[in-house]
Amino acid sequence: MTFLHPFWLLVGALLTAAFAVALERGLRRGRAALLTYSELPFLVAATRARFDPARAIGVVAVVALFGFAVALAGPRVTIAIPVHGTVILCVDTSGSMRATDVAPSRAQAATAAVRTFIDAVPEGTRVGVVAFAGAAGVVAPPTSDKDALRDALARIPLPNGGTAIGDALAAAARELPAGGRRAIVLITDGVNNAGSDPLTVAPQLAASGIEIDTIGIGTNDSGQLIPGTGEAASLDEEALRQIAQDAHGAYARAADAGSLRGRLDALARTTAREQKKVDLSLPVALVAGMVLLAAVAGGMLAGRFP
Repeated sequence: MTFLHPFWLLVGALLTAAFAVALERGLRRGRAALLTYSELPFLVAATRARFDPARAIGVVAVVALFGFAVALAGPRVTIAIPVHGTVILCVDTSGSMRATDVAPSRAQAATAAVRTFIDAVPEGTRVGVVAFAGAAGVVAPPTSDKDALRDALARIPLPNGGTAIGDALAAAARELPAGGRRAIVLITDGVNNAGSDPLTVAPQLAASGIEIDTIGIGTNDSGQLIPGTGEAASLDEEALRQIAQDAHGAYARAADAGSLRGRLDALARTTAREQKKVDLSLPVALVAGMVLLAAVAGGMLAGRFP
């Protein structure tokens, strides 16, 4: 918990301490005055340990007074709240995704991980799928219908062609609503070689409130070649980290199919919740007011006030 105006905590502590001391002194003076004019039986009864309504009411009033000070201090707590937002999954289908350094292949592992994401995302969250190689296309527009999303996975093209990450991010952004919780999850090996520069596109999307999380699929220095080419299968982690950083997201590396599914499963659960600061000033003030009213009511019932 944090406080917007912590000064009021000190003021409240001093005031409540002064009030408590004044209350105790007043109670002692009142008791002494009564005993001065009492008979012996009354003296014995008065000095016997018993519940003192005035003291109890005073304690409640002290608590209420400090509660008002806490409310003035502006208490804030950060909590994770469920948010039914929209998430677009950008799946790389370029030729490099044919590499088998992630079994059975990068492309098949990515599709399986996307299915895991769809299964894990909380109900109500809208999910869309964009596939990209040298160009980007919408496989499934955002929907909360998980069955429709699972069926759409069969329409993801086979790996072929270049890698246009910037164009994929832009296409995903066009599928997102104008407001609310919006995120893009980019699943790729990160080696961009076509279309717009993703390091230019990512900050632009971040400026409009879109978060981009990146999942790097593949390995470096595996010695494997991309099937049908003489190019080495690689992973551009530096670019993926930069994209995520520029768009207030996170980067995770998935070197094998199991870890890729695990990464997306965890991401599915976090993209539907966000940390939010909640102002507790009004609730605390209301509780303090109710406590004070209880003290006043108790004083009226007991026929006395502290």
